[in-house]
Amino acid sequence: MSRTSATDELIIGGEPRVDLLPPIVKDRQRGRILRRNLGFAVVAIVVLVAAGAGVAFWQAAASQAKLASVQQRTTELLAEQAKFVEVRQVQDDVDLSMAARQVGASTEVDWKAYLEKIRRVLPSDVTIDTVDISAASPLVLFEQPTVPLQAARIATIMITMTSPGLPTVPDWLEEMKALPGYADGSPTSIRRSDTGAYQVDLTLHINEGAYSNRFAETEEK
Repeated sequence: MSRTSATDELIIGGEPRVDLLPPIVKDRQRGRILRRNLGFAVVAIVVLVAAGAGVAFWQAAASQAKLASVQQRTTELLAEQAKFVEVRQVQDDVDLSMAARQVGASTEVDWKAYLEKIRRVLPSDVTIDTVDISAASPLVLFEQPTVPLQAARIATIMITMTSPGLPTVPDWLEEMKALPGYADGSPTSIRRSDTGAYQVDLTLHINEGAYSNRFAETEEK
């Protein structure tokens, strides 16, 4: 049985050995080992910090280079756009003109063609004497009826006609229902002239179906 030092545990059956070094020597050895380990740790920390700083510097440099490239590209694009300022201005003027044309023609009705259609549904011996048309405009809405059950309209046509025989106005109005945009119609007056002919005043109301829409297809294309 032996005891190696005052701090060592008791070992039974072990090899006898004696440590004659004073404790202060061992403390110095442990101090050197600790300082060496601390030195290694400090070096490792310095290496890690340097590596992190290098990566950060590299990322910052890459970001700066990318930003410079994007700024250069933006400058080039702006320079290219500046070459087409006049073209863009012309295109804007064309677009504005087309929009104005579409608005201006939004309430357009081909009245000549429409009156020809009215003429075709009337008997051949009936003549149209006068025509008075009141219609909507792009800036002013057409006055709508205040009487219940009357249809909405965008124009009113007042026609004075002469018929050599007794006029069959209900038949005329029935035929006019086939006209595009026909809303409703009614006779205002029927009177017989000194010559024996009959004069008929008709009032026709026209809705949006009569619009020519001649620029609608162009705008869609």
